[in-house]
Amino acid sequence: MVDDEIRNNVSQFISKTFLFDPNKKIDEEISLLGTGVIDSTGVLELISYLESKYQIKFEDEELIGENFDSIEKITGFISKKLLNI
Repeated sequence: MVDDEIRNNVSQFISKTFLFDPNKKIDEEISLLGTGVIDSTGVLELISYLESKYQIKFEDEELIGENFDSIEKITGFISKKLLNI
């Protein structure tokens, strides 16, 4: 799976779920946590979506804000996880 596909899926999920507008574009490098787009409960919802969508399981030590702070970071993190399956 290519990064562009992951990036688009993550961006659409965040726009639809947290911004309530599936067509809203989000800067891929902004802090989702720092800007309040996603809160701690939202991170759990995002993790559930990612595990289901990509058939992956996150380890406890991977569940840190840094891995889920921006669309760019999420994309890179998921790409690495998929390479290690």
